[in-house]
Amino acid sequence: MSRPHLVLGCLVTAFVGTAFVVGVAAPTAAQAASSVDYVALGDSYSSGVGAPGQTGLCLRSPNGYPAQWAGRNAPKSFTNLTCSGAVTGDVLSGQAPLIPAGTDLISITIGGNDAGFASTVLSCQVSSDAACARTVADAEADIGSTLGAKLDNTYAAIKAKAPSAQVVVLGYPLLFDTSSSSCGLTGMSLAKRRSLNGGAQVLDDLIKQRAQTAGFTFSDVRDEFTGHGICASTPYLNGLTLSPPQNSFHPNKSGYTNGYLPAFSGAVG
Repeated sequence: MSRPHLVLGCLVTAFVGTAFVVGVAAPTAAQAASSVDYVALGDSYSSGVGAPGQTGLCLRSPNGYPAQWAGRNAPKSFTNLTCSGAVTGDVLSGQAPLIPAGTDLISITIGGNDAGFASTVLSCQVSSDAACARTVADAEADIGSTLGAKLDNTYAAIKAKAPSAQVVVLGYPLLFDTSSSSCGLTGMSLAKRRSLNGGAQVLDDLIKQRAQTAGFTFSDVRDEFTGHGICASTPYLNGLTLSPPQNSFHPNKSGYTNGYLPAFSGAVG
């Protein structure tokens, strides 16, 4: 992950042939963040669905990674515009226009709902291995043909509202652990889990490519979630959840704290 600097922390004067350095001490992370106006955009993976404390129509939780980062770093301001169920069109019409002037830092997860990944997962759970593979292939084809332009338009709108901000685009984790053929989740065979993880790879790869083309920072969360997918002994994601149902296939509190939060924090310069 690239980590471009958000704050120039020190002034260094170097002399040829010496190791003598004169400068101002670099600020701590907390000091640097205290001057930052931070805005969180995106869908349920940013609003915190899957973790405790969800409130309002957008199901925002204090345990989502944006609220956790703001709580730990005390930025100058924190504006949470995330909303469960958001697609790129919602960011264009209802989130990007509300980005305050002077915003320095923006985070976003978007594209999963455009790709219909939730419905794909649910369809796979009740279908055969072959039918699941076909459903995922159809989703991958749709991602390749339509999502790129939607992401481009969304990123352009964000850049137009906050041309000087560092924008961190976070990807999505691979949902399933595939280290064992067995899984406590009914209807989710190893073949289905592999198919769905393959679809998530296609989605993440496209998001990374379009984010970097826009000049944004892409933070890949797949490494943080490795070994902690659904069916693992210590999962960072919820399986099928009946109460509340929206938690299904979303990060749990550990997923936001140990997965998304370090991925975001590490990407912030």
